[in-house]
Amino acid sequence: MDWLLEGDPAIRWQALKGLFNSSKEDIHKARVLIELEGWGKQLLDHQDKEGTWGGGLYDPQWTSTYWTITLLRRFGIIPGNEKLQNACLLLLNGGIRRDGGVNFFESKEASEACYSGFMLANLSYFKIKDPRRESIFEYLIETQMSDGGWNCELPKGATHSSFHTTLIILEALKEYAAVDRKNISWIRNMQNQAHEFLLEHHLFLSHRSGKIVDSNMLKFSFPPRWHYNVLSALDYFQSIQHPYDDRFTDAIELLQDGEKEGKWNLGLKHKGQVWFEMEPPREQSRWITLKALRVLKWWEKVSKFKISI
Repeated sequence: MDWLLEGDPAIRWQALKGLFNSSKEDIHKARVLIELEGWGKQLLDHQDKEGTWGGGLYDPQWTSTYWTITLLRRFGIIPGNEKLQNACLLLLNGGIRRDGGVNFFESKEASEACYSGFMLANLSYFKIKDPRRESIFEYLIETQMSDGGWNCELPKGATHSSFHTTLIILEALKEYAAVDRKNISWIRNMQNQAHEFLLEHHLFLSHRSGKIVDSNMLKFSFPPRWHYNVLSALDYFQSIQHPYDDRFTDAIELLQDGEKEGKWNLGLKHKGQVWFEMEPPREQSRWITLKALRVLKWWEKVSKFKISI
């Protein structure tokens, strides 16, 4: 625990909130520091005079505005920062399409669910009140697939949902639900269907063969970019305090197997340019340990009496 609290403010405030049950005052004091020091300040310092990062909206990966805003959201930076809100509007202006969703490539007229999910999450988190936010939500309603999830390849004929896209949109719906209660019944219905899609697969197994869908799903990473992994999925479920379900067990056991002396390693670093390195791969990671410990805290609570719905 001391090791986590010695980390960056982005780690520290989340540990205080998710593991220590600290006072709101102590949590807020730690959270404010994200803008003033460490990783958060480094990212803010790279914002250019046009209000973007990397000179572009979506490219270059992973230093553009789109990815930097998403990373600051994952850090938990306080949403009221005006420069970040303006950057969100730049992304909205540059990405919104006629069908109500988002796509940053002008060569493609149709929107994609992944981009739309990230945008809905960022707009909601940074409290951007704009009718186009609601159009993105409506686009996601229309593109939810019959098996409960989403897939960016739907316009190309995909018939099975994607783990990656589904988790991105579940995270977006969680953020959206926090700022727009009038659509809560729609949101809950969409979430329940998507939860069932992931749980039917035990978070990483084929529902037909029972085999691992993709070995990279078992390698825990931060930031995950658009990539799905088991820990990110478990961390989402703990964040909404999902009730006990037997189908979490395989994923929980996988998580427990990765623990070494109370800590977890960063299993995978996604390729591409970054502003700076946070943690080296295959070494002890505060990000992964933070997430793992709060998942196990949730699991201990919900599995105590094994009450499932």
